[in-house]
Amino acid sequence: MIGGGPVAVTLDEVAEAAGVSKSTASRVLSGSSRVSAQTKRAVQSAAERLGYRPNRIASGLRTRRSNLVGLVITNLVNASFHRITEVLQQRLDERGYQVLLCVTDSDPARERRYLDMLLDHRVDGLIIVGTGDNTATVREVSAAGIPVVNLMRTPDGAPGDSVMAADRDGAELAVRHLLDLGHRSVAFIGGPAGVDSGRDRYAGFTAALATAGLEPDPALCARGPFTVPFGAEAAMRLMAADNPPTALYSANHEATFGVLGALVQLGVRVPEQLSLVCHEEAPWFPYWHPPITVVDNGARDLGELAAEQLLRRIDSRPDNGDPGEGGVGRLIRVGSRLVVRDSTTAPRRPE
Repeated sequence: MIGGGPVAVTLDEVAEAAGVSKSTASRVLSGSSRVSAQTKRAVQSAAERLGYRPNRIASGLRTRRSNLVGLVITNLVNASFHRITEVLQQRLDERGYQVLLCVTDSDPARERRYLDMLLDHRVDGLIIVGTGDNTATVREVSAAGIPVVNLMRTPDGAPGDSVMAADRDGAELAVRHLLDLGHRSVAFIGGPAGVDSGRDRYAGFTAALATAGLEPDPALCARGPFTVPFGAEAAMRLMAADNPPTALYSANHEATFGVLGALVQLGVRVPEQLSLVCHEEAPWFPYWHPPITVVDNGARDLGELAAEQLLRRIDSRPDNGDPGEGGVGRLIRVGSRLVVRDSTTAPRRPE
């Protein structure tokens, strides 16, 4: 004890207790995968037993690595974002990285503050589900040598790799399913045109209608922010029309939560009065009454691929901290699939 405080355990003491060299102990504690499982267990056990706490600041200055990864995401209402966050947390933790989760609520100013903070902390990588309003700041992050992965959305000119869902294909699957059942009055509730998913899912909706010789009816299309209130208001308005739709494609989770509440409030019977397809799976959709037909956008695969791409970029980054090129990288898309349940059926009235 010195001055009444505990003496810090050194890396040398951990290495000696584990029976390995100091450099091997350092590799284990920094998250390197280039050590045997037996050695890793021995070093981690010795560190825990001795109460070793690494000096992350000193280590970061020496190695130019922080072992931190920034995850900037618009919200956690969306069940896909929940699943993606869980997968990223697990995969990055396995490699010794801590995730700094930044939820922006789709506020560009808040998003910019988070990006500045992550740049100041010299994170080793950034995964972003962005608003699209801070591309210049994301370019600053990339130009500083920090690998970037754009997830679910890719604003024009955004640097880094992109991992995207096959949103247009998924939307076509949803609407063709409704058309094949005999529906011709199909409504759309989705996101704004300025966001990839809002734009691509609407494009898939219109493309499917075109195959049946139909054009979208503006009175049956509601496009707006990714919020529960918007979904509720849009569903209320559509179902209050003189000729309400017989089918509805709800194109994002945030809107869907509002849609479901509105349908319950209005007493709309699904699928007898309205067939419903929702985009993006949720754990409780199979247990809703009735179970909901969905477009599964592969949220787990999106998270896995985003982690894989980011780790690949981090591993290939030079240790000297030289800035990267900051250019647009690889685009990967995850396929969508239609999961048919009991919320869709043939229309019960003539159209």
